[in-house]
Amino acid sequence: MLSKLQRFGRRQLHTIVSREIIKPSSPTPSHSKTYNLSLFDQISLNSHTPIVAFYQNIEQSSHHITLKLKNSLSKTLVQYYPFAGRVKKSSPSFVDCNDEGVEYTEASNDSSLSDFLQQLKHEDLDPLFPNDLIWFHPRIRGDTEGVTCPLAVQVTRFTCGGIAVASTLFHKVGDARTMLNFINHWATVTAKKDVSLINPEIIHYQKKNITLPDLLSDRSRVGCVTRSFLFPNKMLNNLKAKVTAMASESGQPIANPTRVEVVSWLLHTRAMAARTKNNSGTFTPSGMAFPTDMRGVLVEKVAGTRVGNLVFSIDVPTRNQSELAPHVSISEMRKGKTAFRSIRNLETAMEMVAKMSPEVALERLKIVDEYYIYSSLCRFPMYDIDFGWGKPVKVSIGGTIKNTTILMATPDGYGIEASVCLEKEDMKILQNDPELQAFC
Repeated sequence: MLSKLQRFGRRQLHTIVSREIIKPSSPTPSHSKTYNLSLFDQISLNSHTPIVAFYQNIEQSSHHITLKLKNSLSKTLVQYYPFAGRVKKSSPSFVDCNDEGVEYTEASNDSSLSDFLQQLKHEDLDPLFPNDLIWFHPRIRGDTEGVTCPLAVQVTRFTCGGIAVASTLFHKVGDARTMLNFINHWATVTAKKDVSLINPEIIHYQKKNITLPDLLSDRSRVGCVTRSFLFPNKMLNNLKAKVTAMASESGQPIANPTRVEVVSWLLHTRAMAARTKNNSGTFTPSGMAFPTDMRGVLVEKVAGTRVGNLVFSIDVPTRNQSELAPHVSISEMRKGKTAFRSIRNLETAMEMVAKMSPEVALERLKIVDEYYIYSSLCRFPMYDIDFGWGKPVKVSIGGTIKNTTILMATPDGYGIEASVCLEKEDMKILQNDPELQAFC
């Protein structure tokens, strides 16, 4: 009998049709059975990274698609073997690469893909991900014991023949770049194209444990709402011109501000304005945190296909209204980037983490806990994920957590879509902010 889970939303019925375990098509060699997590893995978010890609007008039969996806997933797991192992749910230091496999879920949605996307609100994405693995920290879920599979996938069919392919990866095992590389690899194998240039680089680190406070452990989206804001190319150019003019008027010009810099600055200033209004006009000191991918940025380059968490945070304080000015915040952001690019190699970066005491880390996290996070995936190959059905019509990040913004390129590559998660009262003000609406 098929296991069914029905979720009643505003307009659609979502049904789980089947679940099974997909194992690697070849066993993992004995010398690779233990995959030690790096120090960056161990201090990363204890949650999941959920990504979903939508495809329309697929003419192949459901049975044919299912077979292809399962077979190609099994082959892909040979290369990404840690994903098919088991890892502790809380404070893990290694992955047991035992080939027990990943959970593969099939589901159906009783709406057409076009209707689903046209009426989409961010919370409608939740049922597309297996087992509600959408960012939540296990302590918030009350689920900290035992082991889990790092990866789970779900394929949802819509009435029109459209498909959503959703994957969620335990963040302790890999960052968003790792996740996107995996999905792209799986898609390429499915489409029977050459994967030799995109095979993952898996490094077996020496076992090192680090005891630091969980990053953002108590953040959730409880009491929060996530909404998307679209910045077309023309509006981005207008925004860059505005920021350039503001900086010039201050006497501290900014040369060629980037799209990510100006959008992050605008969203942060308007989010802080919303918070101030809801706080009886009192400004709350905060800051901006920019998770930055180390691949290709350090002096000694790291392969773009390296598996794991290779992210460093650039933190920019906004302790008062004056520090929100673009000539201050964007300049500080650039200083952080310059310092970041001067780090010689990954080993040096890890030494910096290893030397951090729990006391220093706790003090820093107390500060950063009030920061707003701006994570850019604009340069990642979001819309190159082709399973042989053409490029996706939309790619989205599920879940998200309080005071976190994810920036992604639009399908044409010229605009930016920002998924912003704020407390509900702050979001009400932000959505009606004329200074924000002028650019999106």
